[in-house]
Amino acid sequence: MARPFILATTLTLLLSFSLLSGPVDSTTFKIVNNCRRTIWPGILTGANRPILYPTGFTLTSGKSKTIAVPSSWSGRLWARTLCSVDSAGKFSCATADCGSGKVQCAGAGAIPPATLAEFTLNGDQGLDFYDVSLVDGYNLPMLVLPRGGTGGGCSPTGCLVDLNGACPKALKVAYGNSSEGVACKSACEAFGNPEYCCSEGFATPDTCQPSAFSLFFKHACPRSYSYAYDDKTSTFTCTGPDYIIIFCPAPYTSEKLLGARREAAELPLVNKTTMYGGRASGGPPSGLTLVQMIACAVSIVAAISQIWPLL
Repeated sequence: MARPFILATTLTLLLSFSLLSGPVDSTTFKIVNNCRRTIWPGILTGANRPILYPTGFTLTSGKSKTIAVPSSWSGRLWARTLCSVDSAGKFSCATADCGSGKVQCAGAGAIPPATLAEFTLNGDQGLDFYDVSLVDGYNLPMLVLPRGGTGGGCSPTGCLVDLNGACPKALKVAYGNSSEGVACKSACEAFGNPEYCCSEGFATPDTCQPSAFSLFFKHACPRSYSYAYDDKTSTFTCTGPDYIIIFCPAPYTSEKLLGARREAAELPLVNKTTMYGGRASGGPPSGLTLVQMIACAVSIVAAISQIWPLL
């Protein structure tokens, strides 16, 4: 009779310990602000998933915040910039605002344009799926680094180039009375045309193709999503890692990161031609970087597309 009693007592103690210890978080996000200014990260959880808190917070320059992420979580993360509180106490931001009127986004997503990190943890075959998307435009450079993964590639991804200065005029978002760009719209957001939005008659991979506008983003940031069906070169997988998410990363950090992953070398994390310009670096005599020349071409295409219906 003693043996069943001991077994029952042991099981009871184990169950009590598991209840007291609570659920185990399988993943952590370490969010790092490498920008010169304060940013306000926002987080949106996908439907029918455990909500990740906080949904928004302040992160000053040089600081980081680590968040425990529920198992099987999915959602997106971004950073708001140039935020302030008005006389009525309403909080708002010049870029990527979530419209909640508060630092916490409370279930609201980023208002485009915004650079987005997207995650589905513990998905098909236990893999995490993650990407950095410029489909809703761009406001800050971002790097996603998986750490400690056991399989699936686990390559870094992101957009390490500051595109606001080179953003085509038709897509540029300025702040206040300044002409300085603080964000870069997608063509869908700027023009609303179905071929840019992959909608209506362009809602399949066969009918929605890259445009001159999406190629502007893709050339600078080869691993980031540039339009809705840019899956093959933009979605990455890993099994069981933690993640470091860096806003305004140093572009040259990619050299060390790529050395650890052979498969990543075929698709560079950053196109070096977008970071150099001028004769000293072997660039064109005008001093324009290649991405700036692409921006000029895109601006011309945008102007023609606006004038063409009138001809």
